[in-house]
Amino acid sequence: MKQLVVTADDFGAARAVNDAVLEAHADGILTAASLMVGGASAADAVARARAAPSLRVGLHLVLVDGRPVLPPAQVPDLVDAGGNFRNDMARAGAAMFFRPSVRRQLEAEIAAQFQAFRATGLPLDHVNAHKHFHLHPTIAAAMLAIGRDYGLKAVRVPLEPAAALARVEPYRGSVVAAVTRPFARALRRRFARAGIASPDAVFGLAWSGAMTAPRLKGIVQNLPDGLSEIYLHPATGSYAGAAPGYRYNEERAALLDSGVIAAAKSHNILLGGFEDFCHG
Repeated sequence: MKQLVVTADDFGAARAVNDAVLEAHADGILTAASLMVGGASAADAVARARAAPSLRVGLHLVLVDGRPVLPPAQVPDLVDAGGNFRNDMARAGAAMFFRPSVRRQLEAEIAAQFQAFRATGLPLDHVNAHKHFHLHPTIAAAMLAIGRDYGLKAVRVPLEPAAALARVEPYRGSVVAAVTRPFARALRRRFARAGIASPDAVFGLAWSGAMTAPRLKGIVQNLPDGLSEIYLHPATGSYAGAAPGYRYNEERAALLDSGVIAAAKSHNILLGGFEDFCHG
């Protein structure tokens, strides 16, 4: 059996993202979205998600490349002079691991983001982190410990099957995938021991920001058995804070592509959110 969650990340970052998410859910293959509770257009995203109850919404924890939910003065070691999260992920990650005071700030911010999601009234479908920062063991531990009180049941673990990608187009793997794979495997084991579900396969790493219709269709046609997640970054255009080089509108178009939709139907793929497939 093939089960598939198709997720849009950065929901709430901008109206351009929200517009694309709701369009791709109504008329395309999108089934889920990961909400940035501190995003510039988070309130708009929540209002529109409430009006579309079939859209499964999860929490997109932001601990880099954004602003904290807590006042910056309460998390001074997580932010820069402008009150934005530090973008030097290696040094920030080291501080989280070695310094108890930084870990306390991290835990407070993660709890604040979970609480902000709860305040939306939306069911929590899943949790993941911006730029996969939850691969960091300290962040993963805090996510698990805090998330239990907020109904955490499913987490993305970014393990992408290279063989499936190679059947879509020539692919040799990447240094990033090779470096992060041991952390991802450890994360999967950690969450499995805690009874937290994760997909068997995740797609979106190799072609992040460039998930065109041919690529998305090829992944759907070569989807492995079990539970898979494909994540994208759709938007109707660029916006403040957008990632340089990301082909947002092309990813939006891929989700709406008739060939992609037909491929999912012809391969008898069950579409939904984690809530639909992960029970218990």
